[in-house]
Amino acid sequence: MFQQIRRGVRLAVLASATALLAACGSAPRPGPASPAVMTSCPDVQPAAATPQVCPTCPACAACPVCPPAVPVPEAKLPPKLIAAEWSALEGWADDDLREALPAMRASCSALASRAEWRAPCAALASLVQEDSAAVRAFFESTFRPWQLLNGDGTDQGLVTGYYEPLLRASRTRGGIYMHPIHGVPDDLLVSDGASLHPDLKHLRLRGRVEGRKVVPYWSRSELDARAAELDRKVLFWAADALDVFFLQVQGSGQVELPDGSRVRVGYADQNGHSYQSIGRWLVDQGELKLEQASMQGIRQWARANPSRVATMMAANPSYVFFRELPIGKQAPGLPEGPLGALGVPIAGERVIAVDPRSVPLGAPVWLDTTRPNSADPLRRLIMAQDTGGAIKGGVRADFFWGFGPEAGALAGRMRQQGRMWVLLPVGVTPP
Repeated sequence: MFQQIRRGVRLAVLASATALLAACGSAPRPGPASPAVMTSCPDVQPAAATPQVCPTCPACAACPVCPPAVPVPEAKLPPKLIAAEWSALEGWADDDLREALPAMRASCSALASRAEWRAPCAALASLVQEDSAAVRAFFESTFRPWQLLNGDGTDQGLVTGYYEPLLRASRTRGGIYMHPIHGVPDDLLVSDGASLHPDLKHLRLRGRVEGRKVVPYWSRSELDARAAELDRKVLFWAADALDVFFLQVQGSGQVELPDGSRVRVGYADQNGHSYQSIGRWLVDQGELKLEQASMQGIRQWARANPSRVATMMAANPSYVFFRELPIGKQAPGLPEGPLGALGVPIAGERVIAVDPRSVPLGAPVWLDTTRPNSADPLRRLIMAQDTGGAIKGGVRADFFWGFGPEAGALAGRMRQQGRMWVLLPVGVTPP
C-alpha cells in the first residue's frame, strides 16, 4: 500500500507537469541566451531573421518556439451504474430466487439499520409466503436494476471463483505439521487512509516502525526469512505449504485437527503488499500456458518442481494473517459459511466478492456469466458480501462456490466473462 502511495505521488507530480505544459500547448524551449522564464507562447511568432523584440521575452535574441502540443491523456473514468429494466436481465424469470433468501437475510442483518435499507429489509422480514411468485414480487417491488459498466463504457468483465478449503493442521509443530498459519503480528500497524488524506479513503495502510520511521511491512519473502520472529503468533501448523498459500488466496478455510475436530480460520489482516498472481508468474516464466494456469495446474507444476515452490510463492508479496473462528451457524436463518467482508456468513453459489468502490457491499446483484470452462449459462441472483485483493475495477467478480474439494475444482477452473446488474432499493440512485 505504501508503494501505491509513492506511485500516487509520482503520478501527481506528472499530472502537475502536464498541466503546466497544457498552459501554452507545451513547454517553451528557452534560447541559450535567455535570462528570463517564458510563461506563455505568442499566438504569432516573429520570423527568426526579423530584427524585432519578442513580445513574451524581450531579452531573447529570438523568440523561443513552442514545440508541437503534446496531447494530455484522458483520466481513467470510474465505473458507473445506469438504470435498466427487469427485462434486460436475461434468465431472471428462470432463477429460483428462494435460494437467494438466506444470503439476502444475511445482508439485511448487517444493513437493516441504514436508512436506504430499512424498507426492503422490513419487507423481507414480513414476507410470509416464500413461494417463487411471492419472492419474485418482493424483489421486483422493493428494488430497481442498474447495469454496471466499466469506465470505458463496456459491459463485460472477468468472473473468477473461490471457495473454502479444508486443511490438515495441528496446534503444535511436529511430524508432518511444519507450515505455519499466522495470526496478526504485534508489530503490524494499520491505519485508515482517510485519517491521512481524503483521497486515500478507500485505502487501509499497513506498516511497521523502524527506529523513528514508519516503513512498509515485510513482504512474503521477508516474512519467510524472519519466520522465527513470528512463531509466537502461529495459530496452527499445517501439513502442506501450498495449502497455506491457497488458504491465503481464498481468505478463509476449515482446519481439521489430528483428533478429527474442526475449526475455521478467517481473514484477520494483510501485510499491505499488492496481490500478484502466481499463475501469471508461471505463464511469464514459460512454465505454463495461460489455459493451464488454474489452481489445479499450479498444484501439478508444484508437485513436479518441489525445489522451486518457495520461489513461485515469493512472486506474490502479499501475505494474509488469520483469526480462529467457530464452525456452525451464526444465527437462525443465516447461511453456515465463512465470514465475508460484510461481516456476515456467506452462502455457497449465492455470494460474490466485488470491488466495493463499484458495487455497494450487501447489495443483490444479477450475474450473467457461464460455468467454468464452459459456454453453459450461469445466471442467478447473488449478494455482494465479500471483497478480495485481486478483485478490482468495475465489472469484476469472484464467485463463491462453497466448501470442499468439489467447490475447489469449480473455483480453480473459473475464468469467465460476465455482466452484472446491481439491485438498489427503490428510490436510491447511484452516487
